[in-house]
This record gives sequence, C-alpha cells and structure tokens, in this order.
Amino acid sequence: MRTAVIAAQDPPRTGLFGSLPPAPGRVTPAPGQVEERRLSFGGFAYTCRIVHQRAPRTAPLLLLGGSSQNRYSWQSHERWLAPLCTLITVDLPGYGGSDFLPAEYDIDFLADAVQHMLTDIGVPRVNLFGGCFGEVVGLRFAQRHPGSIRRIVFGAAAIRLPELYREAVPRLSQTLERGDIEQAAEGLVRLFMSHPEAGRVRRHAAVARLLQHQFMNQTPDDIHKAVEHNTRLVTHGCYRPLPVPAVPSLVFTGEYDTLCTPPMGRELAATMPGALFTTVKEADHLVTVERREESADLIARFCTDRPVDDLPYCTPVEVPCAANAPAAV
Repeated sequence: MRTAVIAAQDPPRTGLFGSLPPAPGRVTPAPGQVEERRLSFGGFAYTCRIVHQRAPRTAPLLLLGGSSQNRYSWQSHERWLAPLCTLITVDLPGYGGSDFLPAEYDIDFLADAVQHMLTDIGVPRVNLFGGCFGEVVGLRFAQRHPGSIRRIVFGAAAIRLPELYREAVPRLSQTLERGDIEQAAEGLVRLFMSHPEAGRVRRHAAVARLLQHQFMNQTPDDIHKAVEHNTRLVTHGCYRPLPVPAVPSLVFTGEYDTLCTPPMGRELAATMPGALFTTVKEADHLVTVERREESADLIARFCTDRPVDDLPYCTPVEVPCAANAPAAV
C-alpha cells in the first residue's frame, strides 16, 4: 500500500452530477486548506480530497456520491458544509480518476477501501453521507466498520436495485460498448430524472441539459468504468441484511424520485435503528443538484444535532422503525 500527498487542486466543477453554476448574486467563500492523498488498496490506486476545518463543530463529514460523481462533485456544497467540519470526498477504485476495478471486486471491497482511507488519513470516526450508489457503499461500510460511524445520512437511496435500473442496464451497457454516446446519454437522463408530468421539480430543464452535456463528454475511461460498474452491481447486488450501527440516522429523497422512490427510501430507513425519513419538496433523484442549498442545509442540521422537523422544504419527518432508536452522540 502506498500513500502520496498531492498538491491541493481545485479543478472546474465538471464531475458528473456536479453542480450548476452559482445563482446570480452569490459569492462562494474561499475554501479551507485542501489536500489530496493518492492511496493504494489491494493493488488499486485511488485518490481522496480533504477540505480541512481548523475549528470544527462536528466530526469530519465523508461524502460518498453516485457512481457518475467524483471527488469534485460536491464543491458547491462546500460553502454551507465546510464552515462546520472537515470534508472528505474520494474517487474509490474503479471510479472517477482512480484505477479501473474489475467487476469481480464487490461492494465489500469498496467498503473496506473506505476504511483503509480513513485509517490512512487518521480520521477515526465520521459523519457519513451516501447518495445513490454512495449509499450502497456507505451502508456496507457502516455494517462492516461500525466503530467508524458517528452519524448516517443517506439520500436518493434504496436497499434493492430499482427495476428501472435492472431493465436499463443491458441496453445502456450495449449502447456504451458500441460507442453510441448520444443514445446512451438520452437513456441515462431519462433514468435519473423524473418525467415532467410527475410533479414540479426545481431546475428540471437546466439539470437535464447539464446531465446530457456531461454524459456526452465522457471519456473512454469513464465509459469503460461505467460498464464495469453496472456489471458489478448486477452481479453482486447492493444489499446484505447485516446489522446497522445504532447511531443517529436520516434518509431522504426527492418527493418525485422515480428511480429510488420514497417508498424505497422508507424501506431503507426501516432497516436502520430509529432512522428518520423525509422527502425534499420539488425534487427528484437528483435532489442534491436541484435543491443544492436545501440538501446541504438538511445534512448540516442533522450532523450538528439541530432540528430537522418542520423544515419548509421537506415533508413531515417519519420514523419507519422506532425500535432501538439511538441517542444523539
């Protein structure tokens, strides 16, 4: 295993499912000290990004994004989250700018890579956020390494592969493999975004254009990894019924999420002791992009033990499984 510290870098926000440009009139504050670590786990190189906070109000926040996101995809959330704590993002093996990972390596391997990273950078416990595929890795990480978890927040998540995804994977993989990027991009946008008639979604058209553009600009390496990712999930599945640590937990999704639907979110929350569940109004699967400030506020509130009840942008908070509800830590 090798570790290298890389000079801090702050490239353009071009990661898939990244952020829209800041709203007019808003100025992004200067970020904290940023470093990158080049690590190796099981013979595969990967990179994490750390935004340090010298006066944190809570434990470091580990952000695990979706399969098409990378370690830069959360930069626009930093204006709300970085003042509270150290932020950690990562391109795990097989994703982003890290080494290609064959599909024979399963979710356990990725979960253990997360623990390897935290051990290497000297972070004993984290507040964990996992969105979409990040929840799959995050939940397995929490199950395998419960002592590393302080709080859990999952967004746009489920404990089983959505039927829409299972049906789309063979078509998308074949389309990508034959190089028809335009058709694949259109299919991916339809998969991740709700139909306009489902309900009003903030910035729906703008986000659809953003995704279309980003999918169209995937590199051959991106495509190779995306096909392998689909194979990994279909082959190994996304959930094991293992114990989940009894820590404060929250699950949320967009109220019009048609991929990982609200009932799927409730199902996930019900497997977690005392987990809260809510939906964010006027959003779908891409809730953290469409309602960037609100999703950051929700994560920040929960990780600093502030109330999440009666928020104007959320539906009423539910407790799908009240048994063994954890105390705040």
